[in-house]
Amino acid sequence: MDDIKYWVALNRVPQLGTVRFRRLEAYFGDLEDAWNAGPRELKAAGIEDRPARELVAARGRTSPDDEVASLERSGVNAVNWHHPEYPARLKEIGDPPPVLYFKGTLLPSDERAVAVVGTRSPTAYGREVAAALTADLAGNGITIVSGLARGVDGIAHRAALESGGRTIALLAGGLDNVYPREHTGLFEQIQQQGAVVSEYPLGVRPDSRNFPRRNRLISGMSLGTLVVEAGEASGARWTVYHALEQDREVFCVPGSIFSPNSRLTNRMIQEGAKLVSSYTDILEELNLTSVSRPTAVDHQIAMPMEKDNRDLEPLGDESALLQYLNEEPIHIDDIHRTANLPIASVSGMLTMLEMKGMVRQVGCMHYVRIREAATAYGS
Repeated sequence: MDDIKYWVALNRVPQLGTVRFRRLEAYFGDLEDAWNAGPRELKAAGIEDRPARELVAARGRTSPDDEVASLERSGVNAVNWHHPEYPARLKEIGDPPPVLYFKGTLLPSDERAVAVVGTRSPTAYGREVAAALTADLAGNGITIVSGLARGVDGIAHRAALESGGRTIALLAGGLDNVYPREHTGLFEQIQQQGAVVSEYPLGVRPDSRNFPRRNRLISGMSLGTLVVEAGEASGARWTVYHALEQDREVFCVPGSIFSPNSRLTNRMIQEGAKLVSSYTDILEELNLTSVSRPTAVDHQIAMPMEKDNRDLEPLGDESALLQYLNEEPIHIDDIHRTANLPIASVSGMLTMLEMKGMVRQVGCMHYVRIREAATAYGS
């Protein structure tokens, strides 16, 4: 948009947030007029004395044109909440950022997103669960949202990338300040299969006060938040609180009653959070059972499969897997052992076969082969 330079310039004024940006828009319409307004006009727009003085002072040290030039040199895009690339789901929260900065791509398919968060010091169990659940979600067309932090966040981003899925990282500072520094390589990789995003201008360093606010964006961009491991003092609790305020789903992986890393998750389950033992628990709760991963070529939003999916023949590996199923329920772990295939591969193929109407999950991860499939494929 032509006036984005005034949005990014105004976003440099610390006292201007969601409410005051809305007042400026309502009164001036064009934020170029707001940027150039005097104290009397700003007061008429509903801007109090202190933020009005800060806005006027900002004009002496900030150039809208220089702000845009700096973003261009850094390869950073900036969009306001009217821009089509601004995430639609984020507009629904109570205090959406007036301006978002990002590197990479934001796609319509990212509306089907799940946040994955947790402790910075996961146990071996937590690391394995975070990687497995994230890979399965990403493999089923779900964009993974997290905060680039050490521990569960980093594991989730990497698992999404390795499975060929999309992932979005929300930062608590400007996009020229990667934190933690050891995630600089991950920061670059995410831009190839997603985006790194911040509400903070360039030059803003991560601050302890920024992280809780940043977490509202992690939950805000997502249909639901999955907490893998988190203690009562974990920063993930802020993401959970924001998700509840935003009326978003909260999912928790149960853990040992003796583990401090599972105290928050176990308590949240007691209080009504959805217990997760498989990625299908999340897909079903979000009514996304029939989502398939968009290809890297078209990035189209996957639509629910229609009834004629049973006309689609399975691929070779899927057909081979069918021989291990019959009309008696068999657990996915038994299929995995009998077929001697990785559990992630078995899970993905079963999902595809279910979408094609050839197998059905009858509860608790037990699958049966549908009679028509058995007839069509000779057993």
